Amino acid sequence: MIKIHDLSFQVKDRFLLKDINLEINKGELIAIVGPNGAGKSTFLSCVANEIQYKTKHFSFKDKDIKSYKRSKIPLHRAKFSQHQSNEINLKNEEIVLMGRYPYFKTEADLSDLEIVEKWMAKTETSHLTDREYEQLSGGEKQRLHLARVFAQLENNIENKLLLLDEPLNNLDVAHQFKTLHLIKEFTQKNNTALVVLHDLNIASQFADRLILMNKSSIEMFDEPKKVLTQERISRVYQYPCIITPHPENQQPIILFG
Repeated sequence: MIKIHDLSFQVKDRFLLKDINLEINKGELIAIVGPNGAGKSTFLSCVANEIQYKTKHFSFKDKDIKSYKRSKIPLHRAKFSQHQSNEINLKNEEIVLMGRYPYFKTEADLSDLEIVEKWMAKTETSHLTDREYEQLSGGEKQRLHLARVFAQLENNIENKLLLLDEPLNNLDVAHQFKTLHLIKEFTQKNNTALVVLHDLNIASQFADRLILMNKSSIEMFDEPKKVLTQERISRVYQYPCIITPHPENQQPIILFG
């Protein structure tokens, strides 16, 4: 799905990303974790081609990432950003419909509206239809935009890529887990998701593999049981922790302090 060799990004003389090398398979849910300032969101922006990085090789679905036409890439890839505008002069269902813009020129057809309805139901935002966007809570806005990116990738193209930058912000516990289950269902259909998360325990339970970032580089990229060790997490986060197995699935649980 994604192959990256020797990717870097710098502002003036400061490297925000350095020596990034990895290969991500289709059907994987990859969590990107690490302390503040480690380069997680910057890396996601590179994958989304939002910033000018340097690399020796970057392919997406066995093609150079820059060979895709700008009009076609939204059919293959969608991104959820952690910062959303608080002032959007659209109805809430129209915000979700934005995800369907790559599929029509002037007016949505019935299938587009059905997809919007489907994802508003799945993200539990159907009841927000008649409310003003500015009146919604942070979590409700978050779920609307999640519905938008899922609606964008509702198509017949294989091996789609979903990029999510801190999608659990502002969500209560129930909606955090429901959101991760939606992402997991997406990857189980041979699609791929890269998700920036702060909660290591949620990442441990849901991710197939973890990218642990530290000081603008990848500290380790592997399955949760190999990445989440007491010595490594205490050192990277500069705070003591202990690791204990989850009582049901034996995945690592991190207890800080």
